[in-house]
Amino acid sequence: MVDCFRKIIRNEGFSRLYRGISAPILMEAPKRATKFAANDEWGRFYRTLFATPSMTQSLSILTGATAGATESFVVVPFELIKIRLQDRASAGKYTGMLDAVVKTVKAEGPLALYNGLESTMWRHILWNAGYFGVIFQVRALLPPATTKSSQMSNDLLAGAAGGAVGTILNTPLDVVKSRIQNSPRVKGQVSKYNWAWPAVGTVMREEGVAALYKGFLPKVLRLGPGGGVLLVVFTGVMDFFRKMRGEEVREGAEL
Repeated sequence: MVDCFRKIIRNEGFSRLYRGISAPILMEAPKRATKFAANDEWGRFYRTLFATPSMTQSLSILTGATAGATESFVVVPFELIKIRLQDRASAGKYTGMLDAVVKTVKAEGPLALYNGLESTMWRHILWNAGYFGVIFQVRALLPPATTKSSQMSNDLLAGAAGGAVGTILNTPLDVVKSRIQNSPRVKGQVSKYNWAWPAVGTVMREEGVAALYKGFLPKVLRLGPGGGVLLVVFTGVMDFFRKMRGEEVREGAEL
Protein backbone atom coordinates (compact mmCIF):
# COMPACT_ATOMS: atom_id res chain seq x y z
CA MET A 1 0.00 0.00 0.00
CA VAL A 2 2.80 2.44 0.91
CA ASP A 3 4.69 1.52 -2.27
CA CYS A 4 1.54 2.24 -4.27
CA PHE A 5 1.20 5.69 -2.67
CA ARG A 6 4.83 6.53 -3.40
CA LYS A 7 4.74 5.46 -7.04
CA ILE A 8 1.48 7.22 -7.82
CA ILE A 9 2.72 10.49 -6.30
CA ARG A 10 6.17 10.22 -7.94
CA ASN A 11 4.96 9.23 -11.41
CA GLU A 12 1.57 10.93 -11.68
CA GLY A 13 1.48 13.65 -9.02
CA PHE A 14 -0.30 14.02 -5.68
CA SER A 15 -3.57 15.12 -7.30
CA ARG A 16 -3.86 11.69 -8.94
CA LEU A 17 -4.76 10.27 -5.50
CA TYR A 18 -8.02 12.21 -5.74
CA ARG A 19 -8.88 11.49 -9.37
CA GLY A 20 -12.49 10.39 -9.71
CA ILE A 21 -13.46 11.79 -6.31
CA SER A 22 -16.63 13.50 -7.59
CA ALA A 23 -18.40 10.19 -8.28
CA PRO A 24 -17.90 8.70 -4.78
CA ILE A 25 -18.79 12.03 -3.14
CA LEU A 26 -22.10 12.13 -5.02
CA MET A 27 -22.64 8.44 -4.33
CA GLU A 28 -22.12 8.38 -0.56
CA ALA A 29 -25.32 10.09 0.62
CA PRO A 30 -27.82 8.07 -1.49
CA LYS A 31 -25.79 4.90 -0.94
CA ARG A 32 -25.82 5.12 2.87
CA ALA A 33 -29.42 6.32 2.97
CA THR A 34 -30.50 3.39 0.79
CA LYS A 35 -28.47 0.93 2.90
CA PHE A 36 -30.21 1.77 6.19
CA ALA A 37 -33.64 2.54 4.76
CA ALA A 38 -33.68 -0.77 2.86
CA ASN A 39 -32.38 -2.63 5.92
CA ASP A 40 -35.18 -1.13 8.01
CA GLU A 41 -37.94 -1.93 5.51
CA TRP A 42 -36.71 -5.43 4.74
CA GLY A 43 -36.40 -6.05 8.48
CA ARG A 44 -40.10 -5.23 8.93
CA PHE A 45 -40.96 -7.43 5.95
CA TYR A 46 -39.05 -10.47 7.23
CA ARG A 47 -40.31 -10.10 10.80
CA THR A 48 -43.88 -10.14 9.46
CA LEU A 49 -43.13 -12.96 7.04
CA PHE A 50 -41.63 -15.20 9.71
CA ALA A 51 -43.91 -13.96 12.52
CA THR A 52 -40.90 -12.90 14.59
CA PRO A 53 -41.53 -9.93 16.92
CA SER A 54 -37.88 -8.86 17.13
CA MET A 55 -34.67 -9.24 15.17
CA THR A 56 -32.46 -12.32 15.48
CA GLN A 57 -28.95 -12.78 14.11
CA SER A 58 -30.28 -14.94 11.25
CA LEU A 59 -32.78 -12.25 10.33
CA SER A 60 -30.08 -9.59 10.61
CA ILE A 61 -27.93 -11.48 8.09
CA LEU A 62 -30.88 -12.06 5.73
CA THR A 63 -32.07 -8.48 6.02
CA GLY A 64 -28.58 -7.10 5.46
CA ALA A 65 -28.06 -9.26 2.39
CA THR A 66 -31.36 -8.13 0.85
CA ALA A 67 -30.63 -4.49 1.68
CA GLY A 68 -27.25 -4.91 -0.02
CA ALA A 69 -28.89 -6.16 -3.19
CA THR A 70 -31.26 -3.16 -3.10
CA GLU A 71 -28.38 -0.73 -2.52
CA SER A 72 -26.54 -2.06 -5.57
CA PHE A 73 -28.96 -0.44 -8.01
CA VAL A 74 -28.04 2.98 -6.62
CA VAL A 75 -24.30 2.33 -6.50
CA VAL A 76 -23.43 0.73 -9.87
CA PRO A 77 -23.31 3.77 -12.21
CA PHE A 78 -21.23 5.79 -9.73
CA GLU A 79 -18.85 2.88 -9.17
CA LEU A 80 -18.36 2.29 -12.88
CA ILE A 81 -17.49 5.92 -13.58
CA LYS A 82 -15.22 6.11 -10.52
CA ILE A 83 -13.27 3.03 -11.61
CA ARG A 84 -12.81 4.25 -15.16
CA LEU A 85 -11.64 7.65 -13.97
CA GLN A 86 -9.15 6.13 -11.54
CA ASP A 87 -7.69 3.50 -13.83
CA ARG A 88 -4.23 4.46 -15.02
CA ALA A 89 -4.91 3.22 -18.54
CA SER A 90 -7.74 5.76 -18.80
CA ALA A 91 -5.59 8.73 -17.80
CA GLY A 92 -6.27 11.53 -20.29
CA LYS A 93 -9.23 9.73 -21.81
CA TYR A 94 -11.76 11.57 -19.66
CA THR A 95 -11.68 15.17 -18.46
CA GLY A 96 -14.07 14.53 -15.57
CA MET A 97 -17.11 12.66 -14.32
CA LEU A 98 -19.64 14.05 -16.78
CA ASP A 99 -17.25 13.53 -19.68
CA ALA A 100 -16.79 9.91 -18.59
CA VAL A 101 -20.57 9.41 -18.46
CA VAL A 102 -21.11 10.95 -21.90
CA LYS A 103 -18.30 9.00 -23.56
CA THR A 104 -19.31 5.71 -21.94
CA VAL A 105 -22.95 6.09 -23.01
CA LYS A 106 -21.96 7.22 -26.50
CA ALA A 107 -19.53 4.35 -27.07
CA GLU A 108 -21.36 1.53 -25.28
CA GLY A 109 -24.98 2.63 -24.82
CA PRO A 110 -26.96 3.75 -21.72
CA LEU A 111 -27.07 0.27 -20.22
CA ALA A 112 -23.27 0.30 -20.05
CA LEU A 113 -23.63 2.34 -16.87
CA TYR A 114 -24.98 -0.84 -15.28
CA ASN A 115 -22.11 -3.07 -16.39
CA GLY A 116 -21.14 -5.15 -13.39
CA LEU A 117 -24.55 -4.98 -11.70
CA GLU A 118 -24.51 -8.68 -10.89
CA SER A 119 -21.00 -8.59 -9.36
CA THR A 120 -21.85 -5.38 -7.48
CA MET A 121 -24.94 -7.07 -6.03
CA TRP A 122 -22.83 -9.96 -4.76
CA ARG A 123 -20.30 -7.52 -3.30
CA HIS A 124 -22.98 -5.63 -1.38
CA ILE A 125 -24.93 -8.74 -0.39
CA LEU A 126 -21.83 -10.19 1.29
CA TRP A 127 -20.71 -6.92 2.90
CA ASN A 128 -24.10 -6.00 4.31
CA ALA A 129 -24.81 -9.55 5.50
CA GLY A 130 -21.50 -9.58 7.37
CA TYR A 131 -21.89 -6.00 8.63
CA PHE A 132 -25.40 -6.22 10.05
CA GLY A 133 -24.99 -9.83 11.21
CA VAL A 134 -21.85 -9.02 13.20
CA ILE A 135 -23.36 -5.82 14.63
CA PHE A 136 -26.24 -7.85 16.06
CA GLN A 137 -23.88 -10.44 17.58
CA VAL A 138 -21.37 -7.94 19.02
CA ARG A 139 -24.14 -5.85 20.56
CA ALA A 140 -25.52 -8.98 22.21
CA LEU A 141 -22.10 -9.78 23.70
CA LEU A 142 -21.30 -6.29 24.97
CA PRO A 143 -22.59 -4.99 28.33
CA PRO A 144 -25.83 -3.01 27.89
CA ALA A 145 -25.23 0.70 27.37
CA THR A 146 -26.32 2.85 30.28
CA THR A 147 -25.10 6.23 29.05
CA LYS A 148 -24.82 8.09 25.77
CA SER A 149 -21.05 7.65 25.70
CA SER A 150 -21.25 3.91 26.40
CA GLN A 151 -23.84 3.57 23.62
CA MET A 152 -21.47 5.37 21.27
CA SER A 153 -18.58 3.10 22.30
CA ASN A 154 -20.69 -0.02 21.77
CA ASP A 155 -21.82 1.18 18.34
CA LEU A 156 -18.27 2.13 17.34
CA LEU A 157 -16.94 -1.29 18.31
CA ALA A 158 -19.84 -3.24 16.77
CA GLY A 159 -19.76 -1.24 13.55
CA ALA A 160 -15.98 -1.52 13.19
CA ALA A 161 -16.13 -5.30 13.72
CA GLY A 162 -18.98 -5.54 11.21
CA GLY A 163 -17.09 -3.44 8.66
CA ALA A 164 -13.96 -5.59 9.01
CA VAL A 165 -15.86 -8.89 8.63
CA GLY A 166 -17.88 -7.53 5.71
CA THR A 167 -14.63 -6.55 3.99
CA ILE A 168 -13.13 -10.00 4.50
CA LEU A 169 -16.22 -11.56 2.94
CA ASN A 170 -16.63 -9.28 -0.05
CA THR A 171 -13.11 -8.35 -1.21
CA PRO A 172 -12.89 -11.14 -3.84
CA LEU A 173 -16.16 -9.92 -5.37
CA ASP A 174 -14.89 -6.34 -5.23
CA VAL A 175 -11.76 -7.35 -7.19
CA VAL A 176 -13.73 -9.03 -9.97
CA LYS A 177 -16.34 -6.26 -9.99
CA SER A 178 -13.63 -3.72 -10.74
CA ARG A 179 -12.30 -5.84 -13.58
CA ILE A 180 -15.75 -6.33 -15.06
CA GLN A 181 -16.58 -2.62 -14.90
CA ASN A 182 -13.21 -1.59 -16.29
CA SER A 183 -13.63 -3.77 -19.39
CA PRO A 184 -15.42 -1.68 -22.05
CA ARG A 185 -17.93 -3.68 -24.07
CA VAL A 186 -16.84 -4.07 -27.70
CA LYS A 187 -19.43 -5.29 -30.17
CA GLY A 188 -18.65 -8.76 -31.45
CA GLN A 189 -16.15 -9.50 -28.70
CA VAL A 190 -16.66 -11.48 -25.52
CA SER A 191 -15.11 -9.82 -22.48
CA LYS A 192 -12.71 -11.86 -20.38
CA TYR A 193 -14.64 -10.93 -17.25
CA ASN A 194 -18.44 -11.03 -17.51
CA TRP A 195 -20.03 -12.69 -14.50
CA ALA A 196 -18.92 -12.57 -10.89
CA TRP A 197 -18.31 -16.17 -9.87
CA PRO A 198 -16.80 -17.32 -13.19
CA ALA A 199 -14.51 -14.28 -12.94
CA VAL A 200 -13.50 -15.37 -9.43
CA GLY A 201 -12.55 -18.74 -10.89
CA THR A 202 -10.56 -17.10 -13.71
CA VAL A 203 -8.56 -14.95 -11.29
CA MET A 204 -7.85 -17.92 -9.02
CA ARG A 205 -6.76 -20.09 -11.93
CA GLU A 206 -4.52 -17.50 -13.59
CA GLU A 207 -3.16 -15.52 -10.62
CA GLY A 208 -3.81 -17.55 -7.49
CA VAL A 209 -6.11 -17.07 -4.51
CA ALA A 210 -4.05 -14.17 -3.13
CA ALA A 211 -4.99 -12.07 -6.18
CA LEU A 212 -8.60 -12.04 -4.95
CA TYR A 213 -7.44 -10.04 -1.93
CA LYS A 214 -5.43 -7.40 -3.76
CA GLY A 215 -6.08 -4.04 -2.10
CA PHE A 216 -7.47 -5.67 1.04
CA LEU A 217 -5.36 -3.68 3.52
CA PRO A 218 -6.38 -0.15 2.42
CA LYS A 219 -9.95 -1.34 2.05
CA VAL A 220 -10.23 -2.81 5.55
CA LEU A 221 -8.48 0.25 7.03
CA ARG A 222 -11.20 2.35 5.41
CA LEU A 223 -14.28 0.18 5.93
CA GLY A 224 -13.46 -1.20 9.38
CA PRO A 225 -13.32 2.13 11.26
CA GLY A 226 -15.72 3.58 8.69
CA GLY A 227 -18.30 0.97 9.59
CA GLY A 228 -18.04 2.02 13.23
CA VAL A 229 -18.39 5.73 12.44
CA LEU A 230 -21.29 4.96 10.10
CA LEU A 231 -23.23 3.15 12.84
CA VAL A 232 -22.53 5.86 15.44
CA VAL A 233 -23.72 8.60 13.08
CA PHE A 234 -26.81 6.62 12.03
CA THR A 235 -27.81 5.94 15.63
CA GLY A 236 -27.22 9.56 16.64
CA VAL A 237 -29.19 10.97 13.71
CA MET A 238 -32.09 8.59 14.30
CA ASP A 239 -32.17 9.54 18.01
CA PHE A 240 -32.18 13.22 17.02
CA PHE A 241 -35.19 12.80 14.74
CA ARG A 242 -37.04 10.71 17.34
CA LYS A 243 -36.59 13.53 19.85
CA MET A 244 -37.88 16.03 17.30
CA ARG A 245 -40.98 13.89 16.78
CA GLY A 246 -41.50 13.34 20.49
CA GLU A 247 -40.79 9.61 20.26
CA GLU A 248 -38.98 7.52 22.83
CA VAL A 249 -35.24 7.31 22.19
CA ARG A 250 -34.08 3.67 22.14
CA GLU A 251 -30.61 2.60 23.20
CA GLY A 252 -29.19 1.63 19.81
CA ALA A 253 -31.18 1.41 16.61
CA GLU A 254 -32.58 -2.03 15.86
CA LEU A 255 -30.76 -3.40 12.84
